[in-house]
Amino acid sequence: MSPTIVIITVAAYFGLLMAISAIASRGSDNATFFTGNRKAPWAVVAFAMIGASISGVTFISVPGMVAAKGHAYLQMVLGFIVGYVVIALVLVPVFYKRNLVSIYGYLGQRFGRQSYRSGAWIFFISKMLGASVRFFVVCAVLQLLVFRPLGIPFEVNVLLTVALIWLYTVNGGVKTLIWTDMLKSACLIGAVGLCIFFVADNMHLSFGEMVNAVRFHESSRIFFFDDPMSGSYFWKQFLAGVFMAIATNGLDQDMMQRHLACRDSVASRKNMILSGVMQFFVIGLFLILGTLVVIYTGYAGIEMPAKSDELFGLVATHSSMPVAVGIIFIVGLIAAAYSAAGSALTSLTTSFTVDILDAPSRQGEKDLQRTRKVIHLLMSLIMAAVIIAFYHMSDSDAISAVYTLASYTYGPILGLFAFGLLSKRGVRDSAVPFVCIAAPAAAWLIQAGLNRYLSYETGFELLILNAVLTMLGLRLSGLFSVKSSDYVTKSI
Repeated sequence: MSPTIVIITVAAYFGLLMAISAIASRGSDNATFFTGNRKAPWAVVAFAMIGASISGVTFISVPGMVAAKGHAYLQMVLGFIVGYVVIALVLVPVFYKRNLVSIYGYLGQRFGRQSYRSGAWIFFISKMLGASVRFFVVCAVLQLLVFRPLGIPFEVNVLLTVALIWLYTVNGGVKTLIWTDMLKSACLIGAVGLCIFFVADNMHLSFGEMVNAVRFHESSRIFFFDDPMSGSYFWKQFLAGVFMAIATNGLDQDMMQRHLACRDSVASRKNMILSGVMQFFVIGLFLILGTLVVIYTGYAGIEMPAKSDELFGLVATHSSMPVAVGIIFIVGLIAAAYSAAGSALTSLTTSFTVDILDAPSRQGEKDLQRTRKVIHLLMSLIMAAVIIAFYHMSDSDAISAVYTLASYTYGPILGLFAFGLLSKRGVRDSAVPFVCIAAPAAAWLIQAGLNRYLSYETGFELLILNAVLTMLGLRLSGLFSVKSSDYVTKSI
């Protein structure tokens, strides 16, 4: 694909982003940036959350994973729906009742300052690494299609791209994100739908023939009940989906800041449940596209790439496809990437300013605005530095290691919140940081032992193991702390 076409596509999309950002950020202040003034319509947030839940890596990887794992991912997405219901019924009312700007403030109210800081720092490390890796994948694609043919170094690519994201999020914050996520959701659904149409049309398949081709293809298998030791086993995937949704949505400032922008907890609960159901159907479209892409490789004589992540892009930009498909692919990719990176920068800025610096309680409106903008720029520079570091040390193992680290770090956060909500006991606050480090270390040893001695393939249930070990550590630390009746009222 011509670099000129890609540049024009990116420029057009970014121009639309800036227009939406300018409209959404009118009259914005610190409350607009952090909470959107809690005026977002719940239906708008629900539709926006479809896009918010899908990153550039998801856009590329989900269709590609079909070749090896079929549609097994839907087993986990079914669990997501249950997880969203739990968030709506349990967490949302708690967060609204306590009027939290950052959800990690709950840990400070429930356990103490060290617990609060532990949750905030775990989120910071996990989100910065995870968001950087997701955006690294997109920068790598842009480098291949645009910057390398023009002789522009990868570092310049990253700095320019991150600068664009900083530019459209610096003023509006959460309010801007919600409306730009609306655009992202529309682009993603439209991109997947149009790609399905063009791939089927290139194979001269009618709608009915396409449905049958997908239905009877070996890659369209959804449910796996036959091997409990496998990572694709239904109950492992389903239960992991429940807890993964709770951890990566309900206990993630990046995701929850949108839900907390609704007028009240009732509206937020509606949007939470609706977005979970809609996400199931959108992921289903991605998987259908994946099966069609696999079928198309055989039809067009395209060799399957060594890495499944390259499959969608390989077919979309193949010479046998209309140029429109490549453009649609780029639009979907940058829509997913820009929104996800912008969202991460906003949530990192919020958490660092509120949780770690405690700036809102110590500064006036003008000073807080200045601090917030400095932190926002600092987060952007750190993200760019991490992406460039990945580029110079990147291989599949390094990237996989970062994703594994992210699954480890969400475990302690899940354990902290679960212990606080399900128990009326106190903890030794000073011991919480050590528990949050010891639990993942113990989980790693258990995982290695299960794999070596029992040939048990640990999947996303590793998150549950981390959470349980964290709760056990908190319980043990509580044996050395004094019980307080105040925790009875704070734990609900």
